[in-house]
Amino acid sequence: MYAIVDIETTGGYADNHRMTEIAIIHHDGMHVTHRFQTLINPGRRVPLFITGLTGITNNMVSEAPYFEDVAGEIYEQLKERVFVAHNAHFDYSFLKKELEEAGISWSAKRLCTVKLSRKILPGLDSYSLGRLAESLGITIEDRHRAGGDAEATVRIFDMLLRRDDGGVIAKALKRGSGDAILPPNLLKSDYDQLPAQPGVYYFLDARGEVIYVGKAINIRKRIAGHFAGEASEWNRSNIRNEIHRIRFELTGNELIALILEAQEIHDKWPRYNLAQKARTETWGIFDYHDRNGYRRFAINAVSRHAKPLLTFANKGTAWSTLWNKVREFDLCPKLSGLQTAKSACYAHQSGTCRGACEGKEETDAYNARSNSMISSFTEYKENAVILGRGRTPEERSIILVEDGRYIGFGFKDRESPVTDLETVREWVTPGRDNRLAQSLVSAVLQNHEVRDVVFLPHRDQHPLVLSE
Repeated sequence: MYAIVDIETTGGYADNHRMTEIAIIHHDGMHVTHRFQTLINPGRRVPLFITGLTGITNNMVSEAPYFEDVAGEIYEQLKERVFVAHNAHFDYSFLKKELEEAGISWSAKRLCTVKLSRKILPGLDSYSLGRLAESLGITIEDRHRAGGDAEATVRIFDMLLRRDDGGVIAKALKRGSGDAILPPNLLKSDYDQLPAQPGVYYFLDARGEVIYVGKAINIRKRIAGHFAGEASEWNRSNIRNEIHRIRFELTGNELIALILEAQEIHDKWPRYNLAQKARTETWGIFDYHDRNGYRRFAINAVSRHAKPLLTFANKGTAWSTLWNKVREFDLCPKLSGLQTAKSACYAHQSGTCRGACEGKEETDAYNARSNSMISSFTEYKENAVILGRGRTPEERSIILVEDGRYIGFGFKDRESPVTDLETVREWVTPGRDNRLAQSLVSAVLQNHEVRDVVFLPHRDQHPLVLSE
């Protein structure tokens, strides 16, 4: 009925490491009925720190079978049985990947003795295998070897079966319970309260410190995607074991979620936000004159002392913005760096380009439209309010921009009129002026047709409202 498993590996995540040993113990709910154990040749060197931890050396695995040689036998040991392990996601992800590479499709219901112990035996100081066994009076023979750790897991599982007066194990086995995908130290009640709404979420460790910040259009779906992954990234495998709590903050829409995520990562510096903690690359639209006198444009990453006409959070947004502007002002895609045709641009061939790419249009006429396009980049560097969906149907989000510079965001009921700068300032919480937030709001202001925007250029003027 149950296959209680422990494995040893060359490292911590399945996509880049291999197994060195496996032990499988069959249990019928009352007694052990069968044992299987073997070393496995990982096809690579066993790292010295792994040898120091497990005692498994390169000489020990050199004569052992490769996984594909015993894959069929291992599958027979596992099939049609409930998979049980201490921190089950780790062992399961390795086995599933190794079996798939051997051409065997396998899946199983899973029970994690870490999660079960937290529910059935609450209040212990630690639920790591060694500390939990010590708390229960279990001596682990041959610690950090597959056989010794599997035997200890069997004894822990025996106790859990006997003490499960609340039917915790039966509930965990129900299809769709969601318990199998959760990190070992996270309570299901924490996961169940996650909303299917846009916002920012925070993973907290045992001390309550934020170790990861993310944003999502659907928080619940995004986090489920994190947990359902097969540890394809090294940090995902590590972070699972450190997550004890989840917090979240609703934002109403993705734009504010992006801004808040960037601010929180900058302020809290979570150790698992590796990509965002690296220097964020900003993209810009640049202009120059070619040798024929035409004013041309290009999209490039923004270096330290560069002075782009406009900046963006990513290359794609810069590209789409420039395309829209080129169409709006009848400019040549080739001279704007959007096409690389050797002769005339494709737009000229279709009749929408006036021939600057072949020198058929006067430079003064072409440059006049180019200058108009550049003016359109700067004409919105005034006071503006970007309106968006709020956290509830009764409110809307507000992003304040002064002189083209991002100031902060907030929320206000939908009936509150946006009339003057001083009033709006009271509605928003000042945010950190960072390049990502600035790029995001600049892109919105340049493409205001996709979102409600209210411009407040001067105190004595009525606001200009642009909407969908």
